Amino acid sequence: MKKTLLAIAAVAAMAVPAKAQKAELQISYGGYTQMDATDMHDDWHGVNNAWGAVTAGLNFKVAPKFWIGPSYTFSSTTTKGSHHSNIAYHVIMLNARYEYYRNSIVKLYGHLGLGADISYMQPKHDDNYSKGYFAYQISPLGAQVDLSRSAAIFGEIGFGAQGLAQVGFRFGF
Repeated sequence: MKKTLLAIAAVAAMAVPAKAQKAELQISYGGYTQMDATDMHDDWHGVNNAWGAVTAGLNFKVAPKFWIGPSYTFSSTTTKGSHHSNIAYHVIMLNARYEYYRNSIVKLYGHLGLGADISYMQPKHDDNYSKGYFAYQISPLGAQVDLSRSAAIFGEIGFGAQGLAQVGFRFGF
């Protein structure tokens, strides 16, 4: 029985053509995040706007115009006043990107990310604690320009945990 199942699996593996899956590493910076625009700081008062957000992600090409992969975003901020406290935002999302236009210079795409934000609250006169929130990124307009076969620059406009405007690099492998 084992030999028969192994033989069937071997024949099936040879019958399906091998297709190389492309992958890319993405590093970006985004300004004015979801954490700034919504209350993702446990109703604390006097919270400053964050300095932006840094994102690192890994994307896999699963169809000719479709990419999917995880990302990690970090941002932080402080509070105003005598009770100066810190908040660190850790965001983990699953992202999807669909290329809807392409020519020899630029690729236009839309990007959607869904995940979770873990706000690490560090009050000055109390114990640290974490609070979880729903995180997302909706960027209907993204543009990518390839610099070489394995490197590209990109920019996106949208809203979410990765920023209102986001710019960065992608490295393929």
